[in-house]
Amino acid sequence: MIRNTLIGAALALAIPAVALAQAAKPNDAQIAHIAYTAGVIDVAAGKQAIAKSHNKAVLDFANEMVRDHTAVNNQALALVKKLGVTPEDNATSKSLAAAAAAKLKELGKLNGKAFDKAYVNNEVAYHKTVNGALSGTLIPDAQNAELKGLLQTGLKLFTEHQHHAEMLAATLK
Repeated sequence: MIRNTLIGAALALAIPAVALAQAAKPNDAQIAHIAYTAGVIDVAAGKQAIAKSHNKAVLDFANEMVRDHTAVNNQALALVKKLGVTPEDNATSKSLAAAAAAKLKELGKLNGKAFDKAYVNNEVAYHKTVNGALSGTLIPDAQNAELKGLLQTGLKLFTEHQHHAEMLAATLK
């Protein structure tokens, strides 16, 4: 079951990564939307974990995800407002949102330890994918220095999230 969940998570996350790699170089408005969408996805996953889990470590992690991703998204919204940029929906952000909706539905069917393991393993995979997209595409392609700086700050924070999720996953085996 866990192996199938991990494979499903990897496939769900691989599709947006492939779409991102195959898409034309994104502009700053598209990059802002992709980054914001990724944050919204993790906030939703964290809220689902808060509602479903009874494990203190998982709840603490989920609360951290909600807090940190909400804060970064608020900074992103303030920046695009300051710059007068309207985030532009695109194939990558749409693909991310669709894959996340499917994953939330899948996780919603689980309870107890099975949910906790699947949620945390998905967080590991999700942060690896998002961090790869940030470092490999979004940061290099960002033209605006302030946007690039916000993405770099996000990458540092989200790399810490990935390590935290990996450590938590090791305790749930």
